[in-house]
Amino acid sequence: MLIGVPKENKTHEYRVGMTPASIHEAVVHGHSAIVETGAGAGIGCSDADYRAAGAAIAEDAQQVFAKAELVVKVKEPRAAERRMLGQGQILFAYLHLAPDPEQTKDLIDSGAVCIAYETVTDQLGGLPLLAPMSQVAGRMSIQAGAHCLERENGGKGILLGGVPGVPAANVVVIGGGVVGENAIYMALGMAAHVTVLDRDIDTLRHLARHFGPALTTVYSTRKVLDDYVVPADLVIGAVLVAGHEAPKLVSAEMIGKMAPGSVLVDVAIDQGGCSETSRPTTHAEPTYIVDGVVHYCVANMPGAVPRTSTFALNNVTFPYILALADKGYKRALIENPRFRDGLNVCAGQVTNKAVAGDLGYDHTDPLTALSA
Repeated sequence: MLIGVPKENKTHEYRVGMTPASIHEAVVHGHSAIVETGAGAGIGCSDADYRAAGAAIAEDAQQVFAKAELVVKVKEPRAAERRMLGQGQILFAYLHLAPDPEQTKDLIDSGAVCIAYETVTDQLGGLPLLAPMSQVAGRMSIQAGAHCLERENGGKGILLGGVPGVPAANVVVIGGGVVGENAIYMALGMAAHVTVLDRDIDTLRHLARHFGPALTTVYSTRKVLDDYVVPADLVIGAVLVAGHEAPKLVSAEMIGKMAPGSVLVDVAIDQGGCSETSRPTTHAEPTYIVDGVVHYCVANMPGAVPRTSTFALNNVTFPYILALADKGYKRALIENPRFRDGLNVCAGQVTNKAVAGDLGYDHTDPLTALSA
């Protein structure tokens, strides 16, 4: 199979779909690859590195999309890329379709087979291809939040960990999954006061055992959200409902009651954000202010540390890339029901129940679509 890797074109997105090592492994397995020139520059890998791995170098993305049977990306394709997708072509990337009706319509119209990293599952119901980027984003959320709390960035002028004689910042993490756990790890490591809110008792028990009494765990309700979010110095939105648009747990009213200079880092922004006041931002302009509260809502946070992120992502995506190339998408997805959970759009049909429900499309069972 011919695997294509275009250069990412989202603002300040420096990750790349495959490393030279992954390309080399695919070539060893009998496949070929075409990589857009400059695609690996952000992770310190040159066109020469990709050539040495066995890839051909394309002059532009159009050449990649025109030739590749399987297109491997990091972020969702933008409008110009979606117009280059063809009938039966395989797209493997983060898609986050539920809050993005325009992308969904374009992918349906393309006739392509669109597999989303973020809805592939594992034997325990986890999201193995989302986990490494969630780890990165969770850890980065505290770095970003600490930076935003500085006065020159609109914050209260608070040092996250305080100093002897001066209290540390009050950090509230909404959601105790992979993002939340990694945010907690970093915030506690910086000596902040940390509270996590979640509706899953088993998750709260796990976090309490893992972090001990330094972490406050609270079962989340509407009143609890109001009680803890409003006085917080830094709120981390770490909410995920797989495939669905993120629930709006932080209301505009709550934001309005927070002290000026407080900070919200909404890591859930890829799925629409968990605050009514959240909207996507970029690394070029990462923040904006609503009612005196600094909002950091960068939709591709791990793109700021592309080398770490790309290698971490390839560690988990490559076996699936190889399965698609070795077996073809039909056999690879039919044989592995957890991989099949990643199929969101197939030849004009919406095959992810959450996406179909959120956007008002008819849902087609993935097996039915694959058998057509």
